[in-house]
Amino acid sequence: MIILTGSKGFIGQNFLKYLTEHSNEKIVTVDEKDAWDWIAFFKEWEEVSLILHQGAISSTTETDIDKLHAMNVWFSIELFEKAIQYQIPVKFASSASVYGNTNGSINPLNYYAITKLQMDYYITDHMDEFSSIQSFRYFNVYGKGEDHKGDQASPVHKFTKQVKDTCSLKLFQGSQNFFRDFVCVDDIVKVVLTNDKPSGIYDIGTGHPISFKDVGEMIAKKHHGIIKYIPFPEHLKGKYQGYTKANMDWLPNYKFTTVEEYLQV
Repeated sequence: MIILTGSKGFIGQNFLKYLTEHSNEKIVTVDEKDAWDWIAFFKEWEEVSLILHQGAISSTTETDIDKLHAMNVWFSIELFEKAIQYQIPVKFASSASVYGNTNGSINPLNYYAITKLQMDYYITDHMDEFSSIQSFRYFNVYGKGEDHKGDQASPVHKFTKQVKDTCSLKLFQGSQNFFRDFVCVDDIVKVVLTNDKPSGIYDIGTGHPISFKDVGEMIAKKHHGIIKYIPFPEHLKGKYQGYTKANMDWLPNYKFTTVEEYLQV
C-alpha cells in the first residue's frame, strides 16, 4: 500500500497517474482538507510500503503562519512519526525556495519556504530513525495538470494560456535577468520514484537555468504571439528569486526534458 498526500495537487496528480499505470499496489490518497481526520482514523500502517508526502499549502504568498504550520509542519511531523514507528520509507516534497536569492545557501524569503526548511531540519535531525527518507527540493516545476493553479502556475503554463487567450503574453521588465531551473513534472515523478540513492536531501532540477525572457520568447514564437512588458510588482520586490540552479551532481546521467523539447518549438 502506498500513501500519497497532496493527491489533488498538480504534482500529486502526476504521481497518482504514474502509480496507477506502473504499480499494482493499493494507493491511499490524502487531500489537505481531510488530512487531519484521515491520520486520526487510519489504522493500516503495517501494510504501508511507502509514504509519498507531496501535500502542502504551496502558496509562496500565503501569510497565515498558523495555517501554514498546521499543514506543512505539524501534519508532516505527525506523518513522519508514523513512518518512524512502523519503519515505512518516505519520499518528501521539499522546495528550492529554501535557497531564496542565493545559489545553494539557505535563505528563505517567505513563510512557505520557512516551513519547508523546518521540515528539512527535522529530517536531518531524525534521519537515522527512518528506515529510509528522501527529501527532494523541487525547483521550478511545470507540465500537464496546472490548470487549477491560477497565479501559482508555472510561467510555462501561464505564458501559454495568456498567448492562447489573448495572442500576447506579459513579462516583467528585466525578465532577461531572472533565471529559473525549470523542470518538467514527468521528470520529477520518475526521479523520485525510481532513484536508488540513500536517505538524504536532494535538489531536483535540470541544472541548466534559463531566463523568463527566453521562455516567453519560445512560447510567443510557438503560438505566433507578441510579448508585452509590464512593471515589476512592488509586492514581489525583495521576495523574488533572481537565479535558481539545482545541484544535480547526485544524478549525473539522467537526461532531463528541456523547456524547448517540452514545447517542441
